[in-house]
Amino acid sequence: MQPATAAIVFDQVSMRYPDSAHLFRQVSFEIQKGEFILVSGHSGVGKSTLLKLMAGLVNPTSGHIILQQQVLQQLNPAALPYLRRRLGLVFQDHKLLFDRSVFDNVVLPLHIQGMTGIEATRRVRTALEKVGLQHKEKAMPITLSGGEQQRLAIARAVVSRPSIVIADEPTAGLDQAAAWSIMQLLKAFNEVGVTVIIAMHDMTQVSAIADRSLHIEQQSVTAMPVQRAIL
Repeated sequence: MQPATAAIVFDQVSMRYPDSAHLFRQVSFEIQKGEFILVSGHSGVGKSTLLKLMAGLVNPTSGHIILQQQVLQQLNPAALPYLRRRLGLVFQDHKLLFDRSVFDNVVLPLHIQGMTGIEATRRVRTALEKVGLQHKEKAMPITLSGGEQQRLAIARAVVSRPSIVIADEPTAGLDQAAAWSIMQLLKAFNEVGVTVIIAMHDMTQVSAIADRSLHIEQQSVTAMPVQRAIL
């Protein structure tokens, strides 16, 4: 049994895609509840794949991944979507629905869980307020700036009150001010107990607030203190 403080555990995990070399070989590490973790490494080294493994979106070639005390490889496939509902996922391409309003994008995860009516509306407006989009709920995503679209993606990720947020390059394409705003937003969620895991290529800003780094190099993942940047 893993310690109750562990949010995610990798136990001797190896990963390779068909007809390709290994990305990881026998990787083991733990992420504790409430940590703010930076996943680092050069482009193409496997940062996005590591996040997908954490979320159960892809399966490892070998080894075990334990997500909130559940061994993913031992779960019935039908149970995985229910476990993922405890996660807030922020993808590089946002995956917004451009034919629906800001409000409708954020409420979708709640509707999937069967929550409707006054409580769903309250949750959505609270999430939009937290990301500074409370006055944009009727707007269409196409009318938002890049930073606002990323904030919308974060609102949708946290509306279900997840215990873990996993974000893949959440500041990609944003200017420095917008990127720092997104980092501060994620840190605010972390400060109320949410485990936050971010994959970043540019570590300048996130290194100032992360607790630890998981650095990927030569098919291995090494946990280490972050190198603090002076901002």
